[in-house]
Amino acid sequence: MGFGSYDESEQERQQSNDGEEEAEGVDAHEHEHDGEVNVESDVSTNALVDRLGEMKDDPEDESEDA
Repeated sequence: MGFGSYDESEQERQQSNDGEEEAEGVDAHEHEHDGEVNVESDVSTNALVDRLGEMKDDPEDESEDA
């Protein structure tokens, strides 16, 4: 079979398989949970935001990620 040649039955089978895969799909709501999360910390939100700003501005941290 040459580069430009194809088997029509193979192409039809692939097209029918594509439709089946779409039908199976992923249920985006399968793992939804109602609830709440509570985090207790001695550090204030402002202190955490300040620390995040320091981390973003620190060029030394950037070289570690690369």
